[in-house]
Amino acid sequence: MCGIAGLLSKYEDLSQKIGVLSEMSKTLERRGPDENGIFIDHNVALIHRRLTVIDKDNGKQPMMCGMKNEKYVIVYNGELYNTEELRKKLKKRGYKFKGHSDTEVVLKSYIEYGEDCADMLNGIFAFAVYEAYSKKLFLCRDKVGVKPLFYSEFENGLVFGSEIKALLKSGKVKPEVGEEGLYEVFFLGPARTPGTGVFKDVKELLPGEYAVYEGGRLRKTRYFTLKACEYTDTPEQSVEKIRYLLTDAIEKQLISDVPLCFFLSGGLDSSIIVQTASNFYKRNMIEPPTTYSVEYRDNMKFFEKSLFQPTADIEFIRLMSQNAGTTHNEVILDNKELADALYPSVLARDLPGYVDVDSSLLLFCREIKQNYTVALSGECADELFGGYPWYHNHEILFEDNFPWSRSQDIRRSILADGVLPRGEEYVRQKYLDTIKQTDKLSSDSKLTSRMREMFMLNYYWFMQCLLERKDRCSMYSGLEVRVPFCDYRIVEYAYNMPWEIKAYDGREKGIVRKAFEDILPYDIAWRKKSPYPKTHNPEYMRICASKVKNILQKKNTLTEILSKSGIEEIIMNPDGISSPWYGQLMKAPQILAYIIELEYWIEEYNVEFT
Repeated sequence: MCGIAGLLSKYEDLSQKIGVLSEMSKTLERRGPDENGIFIDHNVALIHRRLTVIDKDNGKQPMMCGMKNEKYVIVYNGELYNTEELRKKLKKRGYKFKGHSDTEVVLKSYIEYGEDCADMLNGIFAFAVYEAYSKKLFLCRDKVGVKPLFYSEFENGLVFGSEIKALLKSGKVKPEVGEEGLYEVFFLGPARTPGTGVFKDVKELLPGEYAVYEGGRLRKTRYFTLKACEYTDTPEQSVEKIRYLLTDAIEKQLISDVPLCFFLSGGLDSSIIVQTASNFYKRNMIEPPTTYSVEYRDNMKFFEKSLFQPTADIEFIRLMSQNAGTTHNEVILDNKELADALYPSVLARDLPGYVDVDSSLLLFCREIKQNYTVALSGECADELFGGYPWYHNHEILFEDNFPWSRSQDIRRSILADGVLPRGEEYVRQKYLDTIKQTDKLSSDSKLTSRMREMFMLNYYWFMQCLLERKDRCSMYSGLEVRVPFCDYRIVEYAYNMPWEIKAYDGREKGIVRKAFEDILPYDIAWRKKSPYPKTHNPEYMRICASKVKNILQKKNTLTEILSKSGIEEIIMNPDGISSPWYGQLMKAPQILAYIIELEYWIEEYNVEFT
């Protein structure tokens, strides 16, 4: 994985802007700590920061290739999982290769197939190819949106980058946040509307979208969307297909020239990945996997069962590690450290985020990076296969709103009277916009129709928030995390799978459980879903409350729009919150942490509300 950026400015000689380009590059240093490179062609500059994973000597970027009376230059961030398949096709067409990097395969795929190459790539990526003679730029983001690609158009130019901070350093984008940006932060955050970047004029390519910038105009194309089609597989065939697709995705993602490890929570998804990898390693006489889990100091003293988190993880982690023969490592996080890491978590995201769910992952990845450069993780199975409670509770399922943020009351309560009056309306419209995009069949039942809508909502909102978290918090330490469940073939198959098959035996992710029950301990395969671990220690609440009390004593941009009494009520009565701010885990301590992140974001990024 890497970081990329670029600047095109029609009337500027960018060879005279080395200072600006260097500053843009520095913002991405954590994504690519191993190497850096810049290509400049008068009014065009392409920037690359490299995290070396495959083919150290022949994968250097920006990578150039002269063919077909054109000079092509690529900057690429990602991993391609059908590299060898494409390389063979290109060799048959006469292409030669200097090394075995996927970057070279992506570049020559573009040279051969042009824009159509996007649909041929199976992987997680964001890249730019510049045609130097025709002055044409091609930008592309992977089908599922695992890797980020932000951009901003300005008069006579375009700037793009893996992270918003690169755009802000270009001098072409100001840290301004308008009314819509505030609605995003206060009424949708930590999620954000697909394609937006919260800051004014900052946008993001959608999952499965590419763009061409030529002649001062940007043309965007959706090359991958979720399409409804008739499902003909039997339950037995579905089990076989899921087993094949996921096993194939996992095994394809084990390729690396640097050390690789695994996240292990003791839940179904990470356990499938670990056991499948362990079996693969045994067949190929490779040393057993190394696994990592995260926990919080003294957490078991305060753990309380809930609908969302019925069991603690530790015993299941030990059982799974023993079953797969892994070398296991447990990372214990301190609660003060967790609160202090809220600040670098903002720097990682460039926005207020998922608070301690972010900061814990950031600290976790920092520890792993001391020994490993690549990891595999079990994200996104819940969104694709109905893992969350809102899929199974029909009262929530058929509510006409975002299921992870059903009420805006708690968000409204922290704002001063009259501030952002259209917040609820804004959220409602974003929900409706997503529902309208849902592709359906005329034969769909009421349940099937709603399940497709729920899939779209989870896929383009909840899942994207988690993927953003995983990318930023891992790449902040230069750790590449791969997510096998996000293979687009699995996504397509899951979208059309009938609910009665998906929820096999009436269970969340039932079809996935059935497909892998023969390689997992029974207690793992059929364990009730448990979310990402959070701290239950009251010390964390005390720390966050103290920080927020200090914020409320100040007079600044943020406190002018906050309700002091509303926030104090959360501090005094944390158990009075009837529904989470977002998802399953953001309750009183996390709401306070979000306010901490908001203040830091405004100050650190010099955010101006306009």
